[in-house]
Amino acid sequence: MPVRDERGRYYNSVLSLGTAPAQRYDKVHLFPFGDFIPPGFGWILSILNIPLADFSRGGETQPPLALAGQKIAVNICYEDAFGEEIIRALPEATLLVNASNFAWFGDSLAPHQHLQMAQLRALESGRVMLRATNTGMTAIIGHRGNVAAALPAFTQGALNGSVQGRSGATPYVRWGNAPVIALALLVSGLLALRKEEPAVRV
Repeated sequence: MPVRDERGRYYNSVLSLGTAPAQRYDKVHLFPFGDFIPPGFGWILSILNIPLADFSRGGETQPPLALAGQKIAVNICYEDAFGEEIIRALPEATLLVNASNFAWFGDSLAPHQHLQMAQLRALESGRVMLRATNTGMTAIIGHRGNVAAALPAFTQGALNGSVQGRSGATPYVRWGNAPVIALALLVSGLLALRKEEPAVRV
């Protein structure tokens, strides 16, 4: 939800409600046209006649939300497409939570693809991922990436389930994308060297 601070800046945020002290997560990874209008594209708003203001970027070192004895790493919309950004809150966080607005995409493959991204984040981090969406796919994803429960798309309802927070650090939490990048560079280097070897005439 949009939240305005004392300096008049707007953030795309998740707020905690209930018996715990009020807490807030501000979206860090902002997306063009969804969270802000890139320079030079303001004319789109006048054509579409949409009152839209740019969101400000949240801090990269926001602590997990403390709720019900758990430490929740929150991400908003497509932030969970970026594994290295999700693991910033780990290993401290015990659960992952994603809140998304998918009404933009209608009845398309996008919500299903996003669910698969969330499954990968759960598997990489070894954490349960809870997803809340307005049109789909609201789901509980196990720490091994399996969809434990889900609501059908475009269905009003509440998804009930029991989950357990987890601790520890998977190899991905410890090292992120570095091993894959290093391997890709090594393979590229070896292929380049092989290509430069002079041909041998017999």
